[in-house]
Amino acid sequence: MTSIYGHRGAKGEAPENTLVGFQRCLEHGVRRCELDLHLSRDGELMVIHDPTLKRTTGRRGKVVEHDAEELTRYDARSGGPGWKQPCPIPRLSELFEKCDFEHWQLEVKSASRVRAARTVLAIKALAERHQLLDRITVTSSSREVLRALMRLTPEIPRGLVAEYTWLDPLKVARQYDCRLLALKWTLCTPERIAKAQAQGLHVSVWTVNEPALMRRLADFGVDSLITDFPGLAVETLGKG
Repeated sequence: MTSIYGHRGAKGEAPENTLVGFQRCLEHGVRRCELDLHLSRDGELMVIHDPTLKRTTGRRGKVVEHDAEELTRYDARSGGPGWKQPCPIPRLSELFEKCDFEHWQLEVKSASRVRAARTVLAIKALAERHQLLDRITVTSSSREVLRALMRLTPEIPRGLVAEYTWLDPLKVARQYDCRLLALKWTLCTPERIAKAQAQGLHVSVWTVNEPALMRRLADFGVDSLITDFPGLAVETLGKG
């Protein structure tokens, strides 16, 4: 059975990477989510996709140039579906407190060696505090991040985010002892999926928003789909 992950909460239904988006995902009975993390200037894990603030908040500057307290006052409604109330950038700690997901894919974007180390250690500390270590997988397309995970937090399951095939995703996943492969849907063939699963990987495919494509990938046997429209995915596939 193919399970469903809400992409950045429910990106097609509510502002991405905001508390209301993750709550919308849960309202559909979808208890798995994918989100993106950046560190604030004072070292807190903030849930936002871009390294800069412009696209989702309309503000200038980088996430890392602002303290967490400032960031939680910025409204992240821009560029998404219309929403009446302001939607602040959340801390990951707030989502851990308020959203009962059974599994979280936490994506860390590319980072310097020092920043990768600080980020993965912050994730471990927060997940331990909330007793969620057994419910998270940290994913990345960055070798620096995957190396930091192997070196500093080997107990946290790792996932490779793969968008291109010029680097063999299965080889890279094996190199970093990953348990999950987050594969762009355009790379999905029945052969690649079967090969990945034979290697012990959970194959999670993004970003899947069309019902016909959801059904096709489910028929291919993917383990999970990451979608902007968790409500539509539930209608199309059932809960999963």
